[in-house]
Amino acid sequence: MQRVCFLLKVREDRVAEYRERHADVWPGMLAALSESGWHNYSLFLREDGLLVGYLETEDFEAARAAMAATSVNERWQAEMGGFFEALDGAAPDEAMTPLTEVFHLA
Repeated sequence: MQRVCFLLKVREDRVAEYRERHADVWPGMLAALSESGWHNYSLFLREDGLLVGYLETEDFEAARAAMAATSVNERWQAEMGGFFEALDGAAPDEAMTPLTEVFHLA
């Protein structure tokens, strides 16, 4: 199983709304994530907007491609794109660049 960690930056003035949106994620989005191979997926958000994401998957690129092919993901990304800084025209899910793991205690 591949462990993936990534960082994004939520606009500081939208942190509260971002938290609210994730208190009730669409059931179709949750099902699509699971069916696409996103497991043990968590998001952590600091007050200044630093977002840390973590998931486990067999193949991150395949899991990301499977999600990108769903209509629910297209709608979610379109609605959530405005929450983030420095996407350079990419959707939030396209801007997820995995960090390199340097240590893991099993």
